[in-house]
Amino acid sequence: MNWVTGILVFVMTWWVVFFAVLPWGVRAPENPEPGHVASAPDKPMLWRKAAITTGITTVIWVLIYIGVENSWISFRPE
Repeated sequence: MNWVTGILVFVMTWWVVFFAVLPWGVRAPENPEPGHVASAPDKPMLWRKAAITTGITTVIWVLIYIGVENSWISFRPE
């Protein structure tokens, strides 16, 4: 895997994991302020979720990298 492919795989994996992590711990406010959507999260904690996403993605990316480099995963004909 060259470095461009590695970066693209990491970015795509990061976004998939981010959308999976996004609903974790979301709570709607009990008394929303006028003009706010009632289902909007009270404290979304996006920086924390981005950090968790980066950690999970790093582990997944390393597993993908090992699989590609050891030819466990290949899309090339033999």
